Amino acid sequence: MQTNILWTGRAYYSLENCQVNEHENSAEITSTIIGSYEGKLYKVEYQIRTNARWQTVLLELTSQVNNKPQTIKLEGDEKGNWIYNGKEAAQFRNCIDVDIAVTPFTNTLPIRRLQLQQGQSQEIQVIYCDILNQVIKPVSQKYTRLSNNEYHYENIPNDFEATIKVDDSGLVIDYPGLFVRTAAVTG
Repeated sequence: MQTNILWTGRAYYSLENCQVNEHENSAEITSTIIGSYEGKLYKVEYQIRTNARWQTVLLELTSQVNNKPQTIKLEGDEKGNWIYNGKEAAQFRNCIDVDIAVTPFTNTLPIRRLQLQQGQSQEIQVIYCDILNQVIKPVSQKYTRLSNNEYHYENIPNDFEATIKVDDSGLVIDYPGLFVRTAAVTG
């Protein structure tokens, strides 16, 4: 199954064209984001590959922020061990998901992987990629499933939280204050 999504970034003044290709044993996601935020003109292109359980096994990201290029390659072994740009990255041990700040897509990774029941919560470790500020670090997050199509997201410690609306595939429809889906085509 293939889904093409267009998101508008409210806070990041961005436009993202994301393509999700789901296969029997994996998913491949490719996306391009352009925008302007706090005087920074940026373009981000990423590719994510997951296994059948929606664990991230590869992130390849190239970006240009105010004409300064950056490349990130993260390879995961499905057990929480990572290779970052060709070197072992012990600081990311026990992280399963990645979170790219300028896209709502990376919320889909834990939503699909955790398969929480209504009322259930789970705290997770993720590799947080803040491309605009050139920060890549492990962080704790918590997801709580409120209903079939709503999840409460929290940073741990709780300095940010939001209730995210998703479609039946776990793809963000509305992330208050940050992102809104403006189009989607499945075929």
